[in-house]
Amino acid sequence: MQLAFIHNLGKYFVFMGSLFTNRESFKTYFKLTIDECVLIGVNSIVLVSIVATFMGAVTTLQTAYNLVSPFIPDYVISLVVRDMTVLELAPTIIAVIYAGKVGSSIAGNLGTMRITEQIDALEVMGINSSSYLVLPKVVASILMYPLLVIIAGILSLTGGYLVGVLLNIMSPQDFIFGIRDGFNPFSIQFALIKSVAFAFLISSISSYKGYYTQGGALEVGIASTQAVTTSVIAVLFADYLLAQLLL
Repeated sequence: MQLAFIHNLGKYFVFMGSLFTNRESFKTYFKLTIDECVLIGVNSIVLVSIVATFMGAVTTLQTAYNLVSPFIPDYVISLVVRDMTVLELAPTIIAVIYAGKVGSSIAGNLGTMRITEQIDALEVMGINSSSYLVLPKVVASILMYPLLVIIAGILSLTGGYLVGVLLNIMSPQDFIFGIRDGFNPFSIQFALIKSVAFAFLISSISSYKGYYTQGGALEVGIASTQAVTTSVIAVLFADYLLAQLLL
């Protein structure tokens, strides 16, 4: 078990190093990266928006349900929702959704290209297939996922605001005051740092699993599943590590 893990870890690092050898022209990567930004980022906005809005709404309801003491002011509800959203829910929970949607798609696409020998055809033409296929995906993920996290954070707070006001849990003034009270700007920086780390882990691990797929259609499905599970575990481990280092 340990030997297999060390072997896969070493193979992963070698794979990542191969992305920067025998590269194509900047113009080629630019076009591929823009295409991947659309596939990875733009096509994920609707799902991220729905999840983030309900995430903020549910967090507000549950926080209000637990803070029932008359000695606790109402604005504490939005303060708790703000900190939970910015520090954890927006970057981490959305990363799990992102791994399920984008990670499985990356692994499935590359796995299909592998078993249909399209990757072998690129190698025959003298193209570094790992760099040509994977590097644009990693760069696009690093560019787009932090933007998705920003959108998720805004919509989550908006969802919390709508639920809090429409259900008479608290006044609009109390909700806005709670969001502003004691705000630490480093929370935004911390969320964006986590977003970049998560985006890199999800895209690179999913690409690795898909690129080295062997077998047929069944193995492509297995590779997609492994990409999601491994990415989620890596995200949770990185979340803990970054919290220990930066907070």
